Amino acid sequence: MKLCHAFFNKQNYAAWLFILPAVVGTLIFIIIPVICSFGLSFSEWDLVNPVKFVGLGNYREIFTDALFYKIFINTVVFAVSTSVFGVIIPLVLAVILNGKIRGSEFYKTAYFLPFITPMIVIGVVWQWIFDPNIGILNNFLHLHINWLYDTKFAMPALIIVSVWKLIGYNMIIFLSSLTTISQSLFEAAKIDGAGPFQTFKNVTVPLLSPTIFFVVIITAISSFQVFDLIYLMTQGGPLDSTNVLVYAIYKNAFEYFNVGKASAIAYVLFVVILVLTLVQWNLRKKLIYLEEN
Repeated sequence: MKLCHAFFNKQNYAAWLFILPAVVGTLIFIIIPVICSFGLSFSEWDLVNPVKFVGLGNYREIFTDALFYKIFINTVVFAVSTSVFGVIIPLVLAVILNGKIRGSEFYKTAYFLPFITPMIVIGVVWQWIFDPNIGILNNFLHLHINWLYDTKFAMPALIIVSVWKLIGYNMIIFLSSLTTISQSLFEAAKIDGAGPFQTFKNVTVPLLSPTIFFVVIITAISSFQVFDLIYLMTQGGPLDSTNVLVYAIYKNAFEYFNVGKASAIAYVLFVVILVLTLVQWNLRKKLIYLEEN
């Protein structure tokens, strides 16, 4: 009784009143859909007829479908490539801009603008850039490449756009972490005769390793969940060369009306991201400088 009284006293009541909208929103838009989609992954439903329980049928269909493995490999290639280039390039740029070069504030703004630009605008602009006939990229390179219509170049083109959009956000995170590093460490390295590359390798990277670890995780997770870029620029083509798991979920649910299979693919993706995150977390002692726990 005392516990209930303490739980529902005036202060707790006010607190629950303020957080109630967030709790209700989380319950309605996250928790309930997650539970329902898990149930639907064991069912067959076309959004019209009654739900039919099929057990593990959807999962068996997924893992016996050659197209699923192609889509899975596409997703891994996209996520790994974006994570590698989407971390290395912003890190290098952040170190350069942290050196107080002339016009650094302009460059920071310029690099960050793509991140806050709506994806629909980015998709339209880059479709024009990659256009094989009038695109600025082919004209600049003096080549004729069907970037978005060739199975060899469509995925690299999407990776270029994804990395370009991520550079500004990840760079700002690295810049904010660089400001917390004492300048005396860089001065000491310079006095010891360390060059720019040695300072970057032996001072900057170890001290930034917690931030690098964080950026790698969030970049990898967001890359595995890519959808809008695929939907706007290639629709998974040509010949499913750019089809990824989230786009496959969309197509199965809203084009083929196979909600059960779409839900099953969603939970396969969930398991992949969970395993990836756990592996990265368990490797943190080796990846993060002076990490003990």
